[in-house]
Amino acid sequence: MSTRLEKLRDQVVVVTGAGSGMGREISLLAARHGARLAISDVNAAGLAETVDLLERGGAAEVRSDRVDVSDRQQMVDWAAAVAAQFGTVTMVVNNAGVSYAGDVEEMTYDDLDWILGINFMGVVHGTKEFLPHLIASGNGYVVNVSSLFGLISIPGQSAYNATKFAVRGFTEALREEMIVNRHPVSVTCVHPGGIKTGIARNGRKVAGTDVQATDDFFDQKLAKMTADKAARIILEGALARRPRQLVGLDAHLLHQFGRITGARYQDVVARVAGRMAPGKSIV
Repeated sequence: MSTRLEKLRDQVVVVTGAGSGMGREISLLAARHGARLAISDVNAAGLAETVDLLERGGAAEVRSDRVDVSDRQQMVDWAAAVAAQFGTVTMVVNNAGVSYAGDVEEMTYDDLDWILGINFMGVVHGTKEFLPHLIASGNGYVVNVSSLFGLISIPGQSAYNATKFAVRGFTEALREEMIVNRHPVSVTCVHPGGIKTGIARNGRKVAGTDVQATDDFFDQKLAKMTADKAARIILEGALARRPRQLVGLDAHLLHQFGRITGARYQDVVARVAGRMAPGKSIV
């Protein structure tokens, strides 16, 4: 048992996107180490499954709410209700996220608004609304989930890249602000590589995409790490107050590749992706 995770005992941990994948596993892991949980998801059925798992696992206290993180008023109301019930908030994990695959020239503005609202504004809402409570706790943690695609770009993922680079910039500046203002809140930006979750399969694609081939490519070629292993790395990194937490060998390798090659990494990625991605060919 991790000594670091024991810091979660009796603390209040907020997790968005807790109805599946990493959000569910983060919630379960935190509960196993004695945390009290406030969890949300837009998927009521998935959220109910997570609650059932938490209760059967003996979670100390669980509050669950169906919340759309892109809806500002819902997030305002949820944060207020959580603070009123628990009296304090120690950690917020802004994990909720979606995917949208396809080239820029084929994207629709409606789908762009959708992914920006969830992946970026959802993180902004969760951070803004819980931050006063984290500061008041005297020992708070903000954990914002970006992506490997918040470190390097990938063709066909420009919308997803945009949101995850935005999360990175927002989170790194927030950390600097906490230091400048001497607030007792640590801030961690998380960059997972390929994790075995349903984000790609449940995401949106531009019209004309071979959906089955695209989903199979992600599941079989890219998603290498299990969500429960990723959850442990994320929570341990946050509790160690790391500014940046990479998750997975692919995240570490490609991050270093981008640093070494500079902007020229784009040419290499374009050629490799063109050969590997379904329906693409670059010679």
